[in-house]
Amino acid sequence: MAKNNLIRLRCFGKEVGKIGFDEHRNASFFQYSPDFLKEDTYTDMFPLIFKRIAQTQVFEQYNNDTFRGLPPMIADSLPDAFGNIIFKAWLESGSKNLKQISVLEQLAYVGARGMGALEYQPCKDLSANTTINIDEITEIVKQVLEQKSNTGATALDHASLLNIFKIGTSAGGARPKILVSENKVTKEIIPGDIVYSADYDHYLVKLGLEENKKYSPELIEYIYYLTAKATGIDMMPSKLIDGKHFATLRFDRQEGRKKHVLTASGMAGWDFMDPKVSRYENLFDLAVYLKLPHKDIEQLFRRMVFNLVFANNDDHLKNHSFLYNEANNKWLLAPAYDLTFSLNPLLTYKRTSRALSVNGKRVGVLLSDVLKIADSYTIKNPKGIIDHVQHAISVWEAHAKEMAVPEMIVEGMKKQFVEIN
Repeated sequence: MAKNNLIRLRCFGKEVGKIGFDEHRNASFFQYSPDFLKEDTYTDMFPLIFKRIAQTQVFEQYNNDTFRGLPPMIADSLPDAFGNIIFKAWLESGSKNLKQISVLEQLAYVGARGMGALEYQPCKDLSANTTINIDEITEIVKQVLEQKSNTGATALDHASLLNIFKIGTSAGGARPKILVSENKVTKEIIPGDIVYSADYDHYLVKLGLEENKKYSPELIEYIYYLTAKATGIDMMPSKLIDGKHFATLRFDRQEGRKKHVLTASGMAGWDFMDPKVSRYENLFDLAVYLKLPHKDIEQLFRRMVFNLVFANNDDHLKNHSFLYNEANNKWLLAPAYDLTFSLNPLLTYKRTSRALSVNGKRVGVLLSDVLKIADSYTIKNPKGIIDHVQHAISVWEAHAKEMAVPEMIVEGMKKQFVEIN
């Protein structure tokens, strides 16, 4: 292993291997634990990129903003930002900034609190000449957990959510969001990265903090959720809290167990910001490679059509995930998430480009393009699916009217909706 052999990778209570990072080479390293390989369990938890061998594997090709030099499956665990007052104070006291925090320090900070089932634990054999100070990060994590453990509330409401938001979260993304856990009996809530017990419902909450009464992205996402469910799209149960915060149950926490999840970007090593690999065909090919049941292939097609019709242009490769069933060592399509209007309806757009292309197109997608994908992946009754989704525009309008979305917002959004013909 490399000299900076610092982080143990754990999953399902087992040590899977070790991750290292050589700052001078900007290269990462991974080596499976000999005991993990001997057990011959969970053999498909990393179906791509990692070879199931005892030798150290070196990764130099992922040195970009998306993967930060790490193997993509591991980079999936990195939070987009440390929204935490303790972490912020630590940075300021040491005259540091976020860009100076190494990827291994970030993994140590995530620890066992990240999304999915992968956990990270500092190794004890720290190299004396490394510039990475895992000890400091470990101390910060202790302070964070102590504060989180002393933070709670009696109800899942606006005031309680803001209280937890102040101490930060491990969730990433562009909009402010937090993880919370609600006791099923008492209804008390605690920060959502402390426990994964079956005694709690575990939510990811997108916070509606802007006071723009004309447009609430969280309200719109809730209406999209209701509409998507009406079209047969599989999503986790979701709700709107106090009319302003969008809360969805987490599919990576089920029946008191952590579930192993990888995004399409993380699993295959596709940079979600690279247009050359940002194609729906890649998603379908990956689903076929993973031997997903055909109902999942059809579900993926239905989501593609929904995103086209309802102008969800931000349907990139990190917004599609796969869920590992450790009991039978197989993968499934994870429930859909981040289905929403991806533009600002208060602005005027003449032309918008999609994150994922359809038959090579990001604008002007036609029925023939959609049907070509349907034919390539043997989708049954594709025109029926398209009609079903397009007719759901009336469902969307009914929900928008019921929830008092301003007419100018409704009309502005409808102008971007796509009729597939």
